[in-house]
Amino acid sequence: QVHLVESGGGLVQAGGSLRVSCAASGRTFDMLAIAWFRQSPGKGREFVAAINSDGRKTSYTESVKGRFTISRDDAKSTVYLQMDSLKPEDTAVYYCAARNYFAHTTDSNYPFWGQGTQVTVSS
Repeated sequence: QVHLVESGGGLVQAGGSLRVSCAASGRTFDMLAIAWFRQSPGKGREFVAAINSDGRKTSYTESVKGRFTISRDDAKSTVYLQMDSLKPEDTAVYYCAARNYFAHTTDSNYPFWGQGTQVTVSS
């Protein structure tokens, strides 16, 4: 079993920055690929970014490329999503998810999920 806890969400103005964190426990962290998904009211869950267990491969959805950066600190068992140049359309609940070794962009491939953290970008 893997326990994931997100933190760092909040309210920020458009153009601003925010960093959300995902702390994991319950399994050797360097075995885990971690992804971020987001969901806004009335919409389905959307893939945002992911990082493989070895940290060597990352992937992003097109709308956040060049603005968001995913990284991991294995010593702290934590994955970060640095979000810069935020836009109102980035407003959503952000969830982290975990699976073994290789990241995937489809949420059904992730067996472990956190509770989510709200990110609100005002215009």
